[in-house]
Amino acid sequence: MSQAGTSALPALPSPWHPLSNRHFRDLLIADFVSDAGSFLQSVGAAWLMTSLTSSPLYIALIQTAVALPFFLLAVPAGTIGDIVDRRKLILGTEMWMFAIAAVLAIATLAGTMTPWLLLLLTFALSAGDAVEAPAWRATLPEIVTKADLPAALSLNGVEFNLARGVGPGLAGLIVSALGVGITFALNTFSFLGVMFVVAKWKRPARKRELPVETFLGGMAAAVRYVRYSPGIRTLLLRSAILMFLTSSFWALLPTLAKKLSGSPIAYGLLLGLFGVGAVIGAFVLPRVRAKFSVESILAIATLAFAVVLISMALLGSLVVLCFLMLFGGAAWTVFMSVFNIIAQELAPDWVRSRVLAFYLFVFQGSVAGGSAAWGVVATHSDVHRTFALAGASTAACLLLQPVLRLPSTPVDLRAWNHWLRPTMFQEPDPDDGPVLVTVKYVIDPAKAHDFLHHIYRYERIRRRDGATQWGVFADTETPNVYVESFLVDSWAEHERQHDRFTQADGEIERRVRSFALKPVEVKHYIHAPRMRRST
Repeated sequence: MSQAGTSALPALPSPWHPLSNRHFRDLLIADFVSDAGSFLQSVGAAWLMTSLTSSPLYIALIQTAVALPFFLLAVPAGTIGDIVDRRKLILGTEMWMFAIAAVLAIATLAGTMTPWLLLLLTFALSAGDAVEAPAWRATLPEIVTKADLPAALSLNGVEFNLARGVGPGLAGLIVSALGVGITFALNTFSFLGVMFVVAKWKRPARKRELPVETFLGGMAAAVRYVRYSPGIRTLLLRSAILMFLTSSFWALLPTLAKKLSGSPIAYGLLLGLFGVGAVIGAFVLPRVRAKFSVESILAIATLAFAVVLISMALLGSLVVLCFLMLFGGAAWTVFMSVFNIIAQELAPDWVRSRVLAFYLFVFQGSVAGGSAAWGVVATHSDVHRTFALAGASTAACLLLQPVLRLPSTPVDLRAWNHWLRPTMFQEPDPDDGPVLVTVKYVIDPAKAHDFLHHIYRYERIRRRDGATQWGVFADTETPNVYVESFLVDSWAEHERQHDRFTQADGEIERRVRSFALKPVEVKHYIHAPRMRRST
């Protein structure tokens, strides 16, 4: 049961309320069609590779080709998603994926497909998804209200897993009856619905008082934010380890299905029942998380998935494995939903696309590396022993909980720009800098120890929001005077700092200022370049 101090996810007040939002509803339906098409493509590609080659490594590399673009492109894509119009970015990537899917279908139907061409086109298709994904996920809070966001995320998970349940089974039937090329052709047309709905979306224009961040500046801000956010770092590390180990399932399932049955229907059936289990998990999760802590939920899901992997190693019955897929799908959707919700709720609006990009970068990078690694292990051993090793390693992830506990959510990430604008004899240009900011505190000498303890908690916030240097200095002439100073690259970046300070950070500031005997004194200094003498 949940106890004080455990990190529990918020209960969903109304699971179906986001469906009253017409645009969210239309997007959900279009996304279901597109996701079902993607599963048609993924099943078709995996099965086509088993027909082109018998090497477990080549078959596992299909998953690497799907995941590697996220590892390479997610962070730059997240930066772009926070800078440009997300609607135009999504529409452009959908058009790219439509074109690549068409080439994939034509090459297959024409009989010119090779293993390396299949890997290349799969990579190109996934590259479009990698560029789109951070902006797509960051768009959800723009479409639904903050109160509806957890329910919308849950419904989005239900939609995805329904597609996972329908797509693979349908793909198995189509491949058997009509061939792989037809599944690729159907995937091509599945992009049209999303393109139509996104084209109709009238996204409100963003009002900017400051210049748009540059690409390199935005990348640096994203790295800095993740580096100085302990909760996000913990989430990334936990998800990376778990995804690396569980990627064995996706990498080697086609090979196992080929051994159990020569028909693609078996592979589609296994994935379809996995999707059905995922839908069941999505419906059960709200009730479960109202009673148990996040760590307890993750422990149960991780152990269940480990049991499924070990069963795949030991059991040779297709019927039994189909039954176990229900449990595997439910476990998968539970820990995926937990990770997704925490990632969303730890990211403020200004950097949300970039934080989600880092999450995708770590997630898909772990899947890409894990798929290749498990493929190599299976090549030098066999599929059954590889699944046994992966299952035992997944179960060992339970040992991570005491040392890598996930952060509590939710956190109030609303902006708290409460500072008064400084009086200046001349308005600086946005690019002027570096900027030195000093904050003078006059405190009770008897409370110096407590004051220093709390103000050093400020360093993480200042650096997270833009400071490149930070420090606290004691006045050598007056025993109760301290100066906090930090350096920022430009005046525009310092003004962005004000917008990045959150309501949750306000508690630290109130605690620090409670030690002050009189109001703090803030000063701003801009770098003065050397002046050349006139001749």
